[in-house]
Amino acid sequence: MRDVTVDPAGLEPIETASRDELTALQLGRLKWTLEHAYRNVPHYRQAFDAAGVHPDDCRDLADLAKFPFTTKDDLRRQYPFGMFAVPRERVVRVHASSGTTGKPTVVGYTQRDIDTWADLMARSIRASGGRPGDIVHVAYGYGLFTGGLGAHYGAERLGCTVVPVSGGMTERQVMLIRDFRPDIIMVTPSYLLAIVDEMARQGLDPRESALQIGILGAEPWTNDMRAEIESRLDMHAVDIYGLSEVMGPGVANECVETKDGLHIWEDHFYPEVIDPATGVPVPDGEPGELVFTSLTKEAMPVIRYRTRDLTRLLPGTARTMRRMEKVTGRSDDMMIVRGVNVFPTQIEELLLRIPALAPHFQCVLSRRDRLDTLTVLAERRPETPEDVALDAGTTLGAMVKSTIGVTVEVRVLDPGGVERSAGKMRRVVDERQ
Repeated sequence: MRDVTVDPAGLEPIETASRDELTALQLGRLKWTLEHAYRNVPHYRQAFDAAGVHPDDCRDLADLAKFPFTTKDDLRRQYPFGMFAVPRERVVRVHASSGTTGKPTVVGYTQRDIDTWADLMARSIRASGGRPGDIVHVAYGYGLFTGGLGAHYGAERLGCTVVPVSGGMTERQVMLIRDFRPDIIMVTPSYLLAIVDEMARQGLDPRESALQIGILGAEPWTNDMRAEIESRLDMHAVDIYGLSEVMGPGVANECVETKDGLHIWEDHFYPEVIDPATGVPVPDGEPGELVFTSLTKEAMPVIRYRTRDLTRLLPGTARTMRRMEKVTGRSDDMMIVRGVNVFPTQIEELLLRIPALAPHFQCVLSRRDRLDTLTVLAERRPETPEDVALDAGTTLGAMVKSTIGVTVEVRVLDPGGVERSAGKMRRVVDERQ
């Protein structure tokens, strides 16, 4: 595993600036962003006017709470280019969400936005332990999804050698990792585990691969999952956070020397955490829903965008900028089973305590006799006998009942029985409709 000693002299000055310096920079950039959005985006002009606020009302960072939120529905209603704050001719690239629940959300970038994104991704890779000259295997999807190209441009900006594999073709992924000997892999944690399983199927020892660092994101994952990955691959597993509506990957990143939460690049994104029910900001350290305001985006500024991701803000450690705790789930992924709130990450934490079960799982919601029922599909490890796996399933069900307070049915499948994904894992399947 790579040495993670960090030379502070190699950091950008803003990463270790004082809070006063950072706050002054944020306020100046926030005032510019509010004026830019109000002047150039009809949606924001109408929303600000309806809320009775004007960009001139922002005299302090706390004043941002007076301004209205932006939601994914707002972006969908402005499909395709209604949220752009510059003429379409100045937009050099467009990305979009998958649109699985309606029209996709479209985001645009000026050349300066692309350069900023590349800089922040390079900063994120360096914070993860990457260095110029490393070979970076990018297994995030390319195309309208921001993951692949975001990782690609950032790795090139840092001076790395990029292998743009994209997702899928797992056997080929293993071949290239074996033959090209990359130092870093950028991928979703669930798909990395699928790659590791394929290595084992081929008779390869994952710990003997050249991989030193995994930069993993695009879905919530736990510290127990980190321990599983680091143990099976003998490498550092580091969390990266982002979303296309705010920029893409690289909004926040863990620092490999501490792995104690993701430092938000606050010189470009201003974070808040709110009570998801009331919308009222909560103090740092309190859990809630993460909200972001962009500070430097030209093509598509976002004001108080509700991410639906659940976390809390913490003081900086390895960097001055505040940290966000690992995302524990999403307010819109929360399952309510007979009055009990259940998140997939809670199931994951319990499952990973049972050695007989693999880390692959899925939650299936159904309705029987007018009552909601949650079934957890788990998988036995290849070396686990079937009778031992059945006992493990019973144990998992009991742990869920005693820890979370809800009765679940656990079905333990053979290896490979749980759905795999080369991108974001679909953790919840709702069959109640």
